[in-house]
Amino acid sequence: MPIRKRTERTTVRDVRSILRLTFAQGLSVREVSERLKLSKTTVATYLLRAREAGLAGWPLPPDYEEDVALERALFRRMGRPPRDEREPDWPTIACELKRKGVTLSLLWQEYRAAHPDGYGYTWFCETFRAFERRARPSWRNRHEAGAVMQTDYAGHTVPLVDPQTGELREAQIFVAVLGASSYTFAMASLSQALPDWIEGQVRALTFFGGVPRTIVCDNLKAAVAKPLWFEPTLNDTFAALAEHYDTTILPTRVRKPRDKAKVEVGVQVVERWILARLRNRRFFSLDALNAAIAELLEELNARPMRHSAGLPRSLRRRRRSANRTCTWLGRRRLSCWTVFTKRG
Repeated sequence: MPIRKRTERTTVRDVRSILRLTFAQGLSVREVSERLKLSKTTVATYLLRAREAGLAGWPLPPDYEEDVALERALFRRMGRPPRDEREPDWPTIACELKRKGVTLSLLWQEYRAAHPDGYGYTWFCETFRAFERRARPSWRNRHEAGAVMQTDYAGHTVPLVDPQTGELREAQIFVAVLGASSYTFAMASLSQALPDWIEGQVRALTFFGGVPRTIVCDNLKAAVAKPLWFEPTLNDTFAALAEHYDTTILPTRVRKPRDKAKVEVGVQVVERWILARLRNRRFFSLDALNAAIAELLEELNARPMRHSAGLPRSLRRRRRSANRTCTWLGRRRLSCWTVFTKRG
Protein backbone atom coordinates (compact mmCIF):
# COMPACT_ATOMS: atom_id res chain seq x y z
CA MET A 1 0.00 0.00 0.00
CA PRO A 2 1.44 3.42 -0.89
CA ILE A 3 2.35 5.78 1.92
CA ARG A 4 -0.21 8.47 2.55
CA LYS A 5 1.31 11.90 2.15
CA ARG A 6 1.32 14.12 5.19
CA THR A 7 0.10 17.67 4.73
CA GLU A 8 1.42 19.02 8.04
CA ARG A 9 4.91 20.40 8.34
CA THR A 10 7.71 18.15 9.62
CA THR A 11 8.60 18.94 13.22
CA VAL A 12 11.90 18.74 15.11
CA ARG A 13 10.50 15.71 16.90
CA ASP A 14 10.25 13.93 13.55
CA VAL A 15 13.85 14.86 12.81
CA ARG A 16 14.97 13.33 16.12
CA SER A 17 13.03 10.15 15.27
CA ILE A 18 14.75 9.97 11.87
CA LEU A 19 18.18 10.27 13.48
CA ARG A 20 17.37 7.74 16.22
CA LEU A 21 15.98 5.11 13.85
CA THR A 22 18.87 5.54 11.43
CA PHE A 23 21.89 5.71 13.73
CA ALA A 24 20.61 3.79 16.78
CA GLN A 25 18.58 1.02 15.13
CA GLY A 26 20.33 0.95 11.76
CA LEU A 27 17.18 1.17 9.62
CA SER A 28 17.37 2.10 5.98
CA VAL A 29 15.81 5.18 4.42
CA ARG A 30 12.90 3.12 3.10
CA GLU A 31 12.22 1.52 6.49
CA VAL A 32 12.35 4.87 8.29
CA SER A 33 10.03 6.32 5.65
CA GLU A 34 7.47 3.55 6.10
CA ARG A 35 7.60 3.70 9.91
CA LEU A 36 7.22 7.50 10.22
CA LYS A 37 4.87 7.89 7.22
CA LEU A 38 7.27 10.31 5.56
CA SER A 39 8.54 10.41 2.01
CA LYS A 40 11.96 8.93 1.27
CA THR A 41 13.13 12.28 -0.07
CA THR A 42 12.31 13.97 3.23
CA VAL A 43 14.15 11.34 5.25
CA ALA A 44 17.20 11.47 2.99
CA THR A 45 17.29 15.28 3.07
CA TYR A 46 17.29 15.44 6.87
CA LEU A 47 19.99 12.79 7.08
CA LEU A 48 22.14 14.75 4.64
CA ARG A 49 21.73 17.94 6.65
CA ALA A 50 22.59 16.09 9.85
CA ARG A 51 25.80 14.70 8.36
CA GLU A 52 26.76 18.17 7.04
CA ALA A 53 26.26 19.53 10.57
CA GLY A 54 28.45 16.76 12.05
CA LEU A 55 25.56 14.84 13.64
CA ALA A 56 26.15 11.30 12.41
CA GLY A 57 25.45 9.36 15.59
CA TRP A 58 23.00 8.68 18.38
CA PRO A 59 22.46 9.91 21.05
CA LEU A 60 23.03 13.52 20.08
CA PRO A 61 25.57 15.64 21.98
CA PRO A 62 24.25 17.47 25.07
CA ASP A 63 24.38 20.80 23.22
CA TYR A 64 21.53 19.65 20.97
CA GLU A 65 19.05 18.52 23.60
CA GLU A 66 16.89 21.58 22.94
CA ASP A 67 14.87 21.74 19.73
CA VAL A 68 16.06 25.27 18.98
CA ALA A 69 19.71 24.29 18.94
CA LEU A 70 19.07 21.25 16.74
CA GLU A 71 16.99 23.23 14.28
CA ARG A 72 19.58 25.96 13.99
CA ALA A 73 22.31 23.39 13.38
CA LEU A 74 20.32 21.71 10.61
CA PHE A 75 18.73 24.66 8.81
CA ARG A 76 20.90 27.71 9.39
CA ARG A 77 23.29 26.71 6.63
CA MET A 78 20.42 25.97 4.22
CA GLY A 79 18.89 29.40 4.66
CA ARG A 80 15.78 28.27 6.50
CA PRO A 81 14.62 30.82 9.09
CA PRO A 82 14.17 29.72 12.70
CA ARG A 83 10.64 28.72 13.55
CA ASP A 84 10.74 29.73 17.17
CA GLU A 85 10.79 33.44 16.41
CA ARG A 86 7.59 35.34 16.97
CA GLU A 87 5.94 36.49 13.76
CA PRO A 88 5.44 40.24 13.27
CA ASP A 89 2.16 41.83 14.23
CA TRP A 90 0.69 42.11 10.75
CA PRO A 91 -2.30 44.37 11.64
CA THR A 92 0.09 46.85 13.26
CA ILE A 93 2.39 46.72 10.24
CA ALA A 94 -0.58 47.36 7.93
CA CYS A 95 -1.51 50.46 9.98
CA GLU A 96 2.09 51.69 10.00
CA LEU A 97 2.35 51.24 6.25
CA LYS A 98 -0.47 53.76 5.75
CA ARG A 99 1.60 56.51 7.33
CA LYS A 100 3.42 58.85 4.99
CA GLY A 101 6.95 57.80 4.09
CA VAL A 102 6.73 54.35 5.70
CA THR A 103 7.77 51.41 3.50
CA LEU A 104 7.95 47.66 3.94
CA SER A 105 11.73 47.86 3.82
CA LEU A 106 11.76 50.23 6.78
CA LEU A 107 9.34 48.07 8.76
CA TRP A 108 11.44 44.97 8.05
CA GLN A 109 14.58 46.75 9.22
CA GLU A 110 12.85 47.66 12.49
CA TYR A 111 11.68 44.06 12.84
CA ARG A 112 15.20 42.70 12.33
CA ALA A 113 16.55 45.21 14.81
CA ALA A 114 14.22 43.72 17.42
CA HIS A 115 14.80 40.13 16.20
CA PRO A 116 18.34 39.76 14.76
CA ASP A 117 17.72 36.09 13.97
CA GLY A 118 14.30 36.74 12.49
CA TYR A 119 12.90 36.19 9.04
CA GLY A 120 14.36 37.54 5.80
CA TYR A 121 13.03 40.38 3.69
CA THR A 122 11.53 38.16 0.97
CA TRP A 123 9.56 36.08 3.45
CA PHE A 124 8.50 39.27 5.25
CA CYS A 125 7.04 40.84 2.07
CA GLU A 126 5.37 37.66 0.79
CA THR A 127 3.74 36.91 4.12
CA PHE A 128 2.50 40.47 4.47
CA ARG A 129 0.95 40.36 0.99
CA ALA A 130 -0.76 37.10 1.92
CA PHE A 131 -2.10 38.78 5.07
CA GLU A 132 -3.46 41.66 2.98
CA ARG A 133 -5.27 39.25 0.68
CA ARG A 134 -6.89 37.60 3.69
CA ALA A 135 -7.76 40.89 5.38
CA ARG A 136 -9.04 42.66 2.25
CA PRO A 137 -10.30 40.01 -0.17
CA SER A 138 -11.20 41.16 -3.66
CA TRP A 139 -12.87 39.52 -6.62
CA ARG A 140 -12.49 39.97 -10.35
CA ASN A 141 -15.41 41.84 -11.91
CA ARG A 142 -16.31 40.34 -15.27
CA HIS A 143 -18.36 42.78 -17.34
CA GLU A 144 -20.95 41.69 -19.84
CA ALA A 145 -20.81 43.23 -23.28
CA GLY A 146 -22.91 46.37 -23.46
CA ALA A 147 -23.47 46.44 -19.70
CA VAL A 148 -21.37 49.38 -18.53
CA MET A 149 -19.41 52.43 -19.58
CA GLN A 150 -17.17 53.95 -16.91
CA THR A 151 -16.20 57.63 -17.06
CA ASP A 152 -13.78 59.80 -15.11
CA TYR A 153 -11.32 62.67 -15.40
CA ALA A 154 -7.58 62.09 -15.50
CA GLY A 155 -5.43 63.68 -12.83
CA HIS A 156 -2.93 64.79 -15.46
CA THR A 157 -3.69 68.02 -17.34
CA VAL A 158 -2.36 69.57 -20.55
CA PRO A 159 -1.41 73.28 -20.66
CA LEU A 160 -3.07 75.46 -23.30
CA VAL A 161 -1.41 78.73 -24.35
CA ASP A 162 -3.52 81.73 -25.21
CA PRO A 163 -2.04 82.97 -28.53
CA GLN A 164 -2.91 86.59 -27.71
CA THR A 165 -1.97 86.98 -24.06
CA GLY A 166 0.34 83.99 -23.57
CA GLU A 167 -1.66 82.92 -20.53
CA LEU A 168 -1.53 79.22 -19.61
CA ARG A 169 -4.69 77.31 -18.88
CA GLU A 170 -4.84 73.67 -17.82
CA ALA A 171 -7.06 71.48 -20.00
CA GLN A 172 -8.88 68.62 -18.28
CA ILE A 173 -8.84 65.14 -19.84
CA PHE A 174 -12.13 63.22 -19.91
CA VAL A 175 -11.82 59.42 -20.24
CA ALA A 176 -14.50 56.80 -20.94
CA VAL A 177 -13.96 53.03 -21.13
CA LEU A 178 -16.26 50.16 -22.06
CA GLY A 179 -16.30 47.38 -19.49
CA ALA A 180 -16.12 44.26 -21.67
CA SER A 181 -13.63 45.34 -24.37
CA SER A 182 -11.73 48.20 -22.64
CA TYR A 183 -12.41 50.31 -25.73
CA THR A 184 -11.23 53.78 -24.72
CA PHE A 185 -12.32 57.33 -25.50
CA ALA A 186 -10.55 60.50 -24.41
CA MET A 187 -11.06 64.21 -25.01
CA ALA A 188 -9.88 67.52 -23.56
CA SER A 189 -12.10 70.19 -22.05
CA LEU A 190 -11.48 73.54 -20.41
CA SER A 191 -12.94 72.48 -17.06
CA GLN A 192 -14.84 69.80 -15.17
CA ALA A 193 -17.97 71.90 -14.97
CA LEU A 194 -21.41 70.62 -15.89
CA PRO A 195 -21.40 71.66 -19.60
CA ASP A 196 -18.02 70.01 -20.20
CA TRP A 197 -19.06 66.91 -18.26
CA ILE A 198 -22.24 66.51 -20.32
CA GLU A 199 -20.35 67.12 -23.54
CA GLY A 200 -17.86 64.41 -22.61
CA GLN A 201 -20.64 61.89 -22.00
CA VAL A 202 -22.36 62.70 -25.27
CA ARG A 203 -19.18 62.55 -27.33
CA ALA A 204 -18.21 59.27 -25.70
CA LEU A 205 -21.54 57.67 -26.61
CA THR A 206 -21.22 59.01 -30.15
CA PHE A 207 -17.68 57.65 -30.39
CA PHE A 208 -18.73 54.19 -29.18
CA GLY A 209 -21.75 54.18 -31.47
CA GLY A 210 -24.33 53.10 -28.92
CA VAL A 211 -25.67 53.33 -25.38
CA PRO A 212 -24.75 50.88 -22.59
CA ARG A 213 -27.20 49.79 -19.95
CA THR A 214 -25.28 51.59 -17.18
CA ILE A 215 -22.93 54.56 -16.93
CA VAL A 216 -20.63 54.37 -13.90
CA CYS A 217 -19.11 57.69 -12.86
CA ASP A 218 -17.33 59.37 -9.98
CA ASN A 219 -18.95 61.59 -7.35
CA LEU A 220 -17.87 64.91 -8.84
CA LYS A 221 -20.17 67.88 -8.31
CA ALA A 222 -21.12 68.11 -11.98
CA ALA A 223 -22.66 64.63 -11.79
CA VAL A 224 -23.80 64.00 -8.22
CA ALA A 225 -25.47 66.65 -6.08
CA LYS A 226 -25.58 64.48 -2.94
CA PRO A 227 -23.22 61.47 -2.83
CA LEU A 228 -25.05 58.75 -0.89
CA TRP A 229 -24.39 55.07 -1.54
CA PHE A 230 -28.00 53.90 -1.34
CA GLU A 231 -29.83 56.98 -2.70
CA PRO A 232 -27.43 59.35 -4.49
CA THR A 233 -28.97 62.54 -5.81
CA LEU A 234 -27.95 63.20 -9.41
CA ASN A 235 -27.61 66.58 -10.99
CA ASP A 236 -30.83 67.47 -12.82
CA THR A 237 -29.09 67.91 -16.17
CA PHE A 238 -27.19 64.65 -15.82
CA ALA A 239 -30.38 62.83 -14.83
CA ALA A 240 -32.10 64.30 -17.91
CA LEU A 241 -29.26 62.95 -20.06
CA ALA A 242 -29.80 59.48 -18.64
CA GLU A 243 -33.51 59.70 -19.36
CA HIS A 244 -32.84 60.99 -22.87
CA TYR A 245 -30.53 58.06 -23.69
CA ASP A 246 -32.64 55.54 -21.76
CA THR A 247 -29.75 54.40 -19.54
CA THR A 248 -28.93 54.21 -15.83
CA ILE A 249 -26.42 56.33 -13.92
CA LEU A 250 -24.60 54.52 -11.13
CA PRO A 251 -22.25 56.72 -9.05
CA THR A 252 -19.51 54.88 -7.21
CA ARG A 253 -18.92 54.89 -3.48
CA VAL A 254 -16.81 57.66 -2.07
CA ARG A 255 -13.08 56.82 -2.03
CA LYS A 256 -13.67 53.40 -3.60
CA PRO A 257 -11.68 53.37 -6.86
CA ARG A 258 -12.26 49.64 -7.32
CA ASP A 259 -15.89 50.38 -8.14
CA LYS A 260 -14.67 51.84 -11.45
CA ALA A 261 -11.46 49.90 -11.92
CA LYS A 262 -11.76 49.82 -15.71
CA VAL A 263 -11.66 53.58 -16.12
CA GLU A 264 -8.96 53.91 -13.46
CA VAL A 265 -6.75 51.69 -15.60
CA GLY A 266 -7.96 53.53 -18.70
CA VAL A 267 -6.87 56.85 -17.20
CA GLN A 268 -3.44 55.42 -16.52
CA VAL A 269 -3.19 54.10 -20.07
CA VAL A 270 -4.26 57.44 -21.56
CA GLU A 271 -1.70 59.27 -19.44
CA ARG A 272 1.09 56.93 -20.52
CA TRP A 273 0.18 56.32 -24.16
CA ILE A 274 -1.27 59.69 -25.15
CA LEU A 275 -0.49 62.51 -22.75
CA ALA A 276 3.11 61.42 -22.24
CA ARG A 277 3.68 61.65 -25.99
CA LEU A 278 2.26 65.16 -26.07
CA ARG A 279 4.40 66.45 -23.21
CA ASN A 280 6.82 68.34 -25.50
CA ARG A 281 4.18 69.82 -27.78
CA ARG A 282 2.60 73.23 -27.28
CA PHE A 283 -1.08 73.75 -28.02
CA PHE A 284 -2.79 77.08 -28.61
CA SER A 285 -6.39 75.88 -28.93
CA LEU A 286 -8.62 73.16 -27.56
CA ASP A 287 -9.45 71.90 -31.06
CA ALA A 288 -5.78 71.32 -31.86
CA LEU A 289 -5.32 69.39 -28.62
CA ASN A 290 -8.36 67.21 -29.26
CA ALA A 291 -7.16 66.52 -32.80
CA ALA A 292 -3.81 65.30 -31.44
CA ILE A 293 -5.56 63.17 -28.81
CA ALA A 294 -7.87 61.65 -31.42
CA GLU A 295 -4.91 60.69 -33.60
CA LEU A 296 -3.13 58.92 -30.76
CA LEU A 297 -6.40 57.43 -29.52
CA GLU A 298 -6.81 55.71 -32.87
CA GLU A 299 -3.40 54.11 -32.39
CA LEU A 300 -4.21 53.14 -28.80
CA ASN A 301 -7.42 51.32 -29.72
CA ALA A 302 -5.67 49.59 -32.62
CA ARG A 303 -3.27 47.77 -30.29
CA PRO A 304 -3.96 44.02 -30.04
CA MET A 305 -5.34 42.84 -26.73
CA ARG A 306 -2.98 40.63 -24.76
CA HIS A 307 -5.47 38.16 -23.27
CA SER A 308 -8.10 38.14 -25.99
CA ALA A 309 -8.12 37.44 -29.69
CA GLY A 310 -8.61 40.54 -31.79
CA LEU A 311 -8.52 44.28 -31.25
CA PRO A 312 -10.64 46.38 -28.88
CA ARG A 313 -12.33 47.85 -31.94
CA SER A 314 -13.30 44.41 -33.24
CA LEU A 315 -14.80 43.55 -29.85
CA ARG A 316 -16.52 46.89 -29.56
CA ARG A 317 -19.94 46.23 -30.95
CA ARG A 318 -22.19 44.15 -33.15
CA ARG A 319 -25.57 45.33 -34.26
CA ARG A 320 -28.36 42.96 -33.35
CA SER A 321 -32.08 43.58 -33.53
CA ALA A 322 -33.68 43.88 -30.13
CA ASN A 323 -37.07 44.76 -28.77
CA ARG A 324 -35.84 48.11 -27.60
CA THR A 325 -35.24 51.56 -29.02
CA CYS A 326 -32.91 54.30 -27.85
CA THR A 327 -33.03 58.03 -28.49
CA TRP A 328 -30.02 59.75 -30.00
CA LEU A 329 -28.97 63.35 -30.46
CA GLY A 330 -31.45 65.42 -32.40
CA ARG A 331 -34.28 63.06 -31.32
CA ARG A 332 -33.26 60.65 -34.07
CA ARG A 333 -34.75 57.19 -33.45
CA LEU A 334 -32.93 53.96 -34.26
CA SER A 335 -34.81 50.82 -35.21
CA CYS A 336 -32.54 48.65 -33.08
CA TRP A 337 -30.39 49.13 -30.00
CA THR A 338 -26.66 49.07 -30.61
CA VAL A 339 -25.25 46.43 -28.29
CA PHE A 340 -21.57 46.01 -27.49
CA THR A 341 -20.72 42.33 -27.61
CA LYS A 342 -17.70 40.11 -27.53
CA ARG A 343 -16.33 38.63 -30.68
CA GLY A 344 -18.04 35.48 -31.86
